Amino acid sequence: MSDAVKVGFVPLSAPPKGILVAFCDDQLKLGAATRKALGTAAETVKRAAAANQFKGKGGAVLDILAPEGLKADRLIVIGTGKPAELKEKDFLKFGGLTAGKLNGATSAVTVIAELPEGGMKAEQAAAIASGIRLRAYKFDRYKTKKKDGDSGAVRADVSIAVDDAAAAKKAFVPNADVVDGVVIARDLVNEPPNVLYPEEFARRAGLLRKLGVKVEVLDVKAMIKLGMGALLGVGQGSARPSRTVIMRWDGGKKGEAPVAFVGKGVCFDTGGISIKGAASMEDMKGDMGGAACVVGLMHALAARKARANVVGAIGLVENMPDGNAQRPGDIVTSMSGQTIEIINTDAEGRLVLADVLWYVAKKHKPKFMVDLATLTGAIMVALGTEHAGLFSNNDELSERLTKVGNETGETVWRMPLGAAYDKQIDSQFADMKNTGGSRYGGSITAAQFLQRFVDGTPWAHLDIAGTAMGAPKSEINQSWGSGYGVRLLDRLVADYYEAKK
Repeated sequence: MSDAVKVGFVPLSAPPKGILVAFCDDQLKLGAATRKALGTAAETVKRAAAANQFKGKGGAVLDILAPEGLKADRLIVIGTGKPAELKEKDFLKFGGLTAGKLNGATSAVTVIAELPEGGMKAEQAAAIASGIRLRAYKFDRYKTKKKDGDSGAVRADVSIAVDDAAAAKKAFVPNADVVDGVVIARDLVNEPPNVLYPEEFARRAGLLRKLGVKVEVLDVKAMIKLGMGALLGVGQGSARPSRTVIMRWDGGKKGEAPVAFVGKGVCFDTGGISIKGAASMEDMKGDMGGAACVVGLMHALAARKARANVVGAIGLVENMPDGNAQRPGDIVTSMSGQTIEIINTDAEGRLVLADVLWYVAKKHKPKFMVDLATLTGAIMVALGTEHAGLFSNNDELSERLTKVGNETGETVWRMPLGAAYDKQIDSQFADMKNTGGSRYGGSITAAQFLQRFVDGTPWAHLDIAGTAMGAPKSEINQSWGSGYGVRLLDRLVADYYEAKK
């Protein structure tokens, strides 16, 4: 994995070592164990807080070097705000804030996981550990020289002192598996396109076999036989052959219908014949963020041995403009038998998803399908980079995604679907066009297009163009590739679709 930090748990009574991290509320109140650990340095905190106008608001940080009365080199105090208002995602952020203040630290770190009213719960301490690891991630494998201060977020062991260390360690085990899944997704999105092309992406997905995931790779010959003309049309201009990968984790009851997740995997998108402008085209290495999420999610579910049957499917292509490339005006036949007139070759992700959605719906007959795709710039116009766009034919699934999005901080916002939008993708020559041909409602017409390939299966489409790559940095992510969706969908499965113990 691409994070170097090691996180462990010790009893709250254990003597603190090295750099200390403590928490206070918006009244600067400290817990009893924290006050004991700080001794006379508790007064130093008050003086430093007054000098720095630190009031303990949620997410505020007070960093004291060589604190008087302590042997520690540093004392970092993180404000929690009002403890009664804290939510799970806040503890994740506290972990991220901790790691963010430890850039290049080599001495041991002790985090005193205590609120003013007492020690944190095991799940809260585990969330802090997850936040530390997520913030510590750094993708620098291609840098041969490192600048001063460019050593990463944390290069030291971190001990989290908590009331019940054994319970916190147990709670962190599945969390760590999910963090590993996020790291895998980030790595995939951050890789350069000359390294990560469809065949290599498929090979990396195949590594999931080590965890007991069944992995099937469909090559071009197999996809031709299946009639995947929409997906194959996108990739026909590339020297790199396309692939579809089907991953299955059978952790639930034998014979029970699976839940399914489908990812767009355009490993590089030039726009094809309808070529994009040169500015920022390098970012199109991240146009496989949906597929990256699905691979990371399947890792998380298999590693923590989720008690559910899950299918993950990804369509992997390159969209290139050579002499054999798909042209505007071409008509392709999808696996469903529906024909599609190509209006713009840069509206390629929906063509990839069309065939993979149909394949999953017909072959695996899932309870529902959720697809993820860096699909449209239009969703960023509508929602910015704070929410992924959610489109769905099922209210229950939408409500559940919204709820777990708010809990994890990977938020979604439901957008409309409706028959009136279908008119924009009607074609006079084929069953439909691949784009509405208008600046208006571009993310909606893309979702309307996808809905024609779900065969009535309960379905949700997440347009993650604004959240999977190049999103603003946060307390728990400083990476260009965010790994968005892994935590969201793992929670969806855990809360609603796993068999009870």
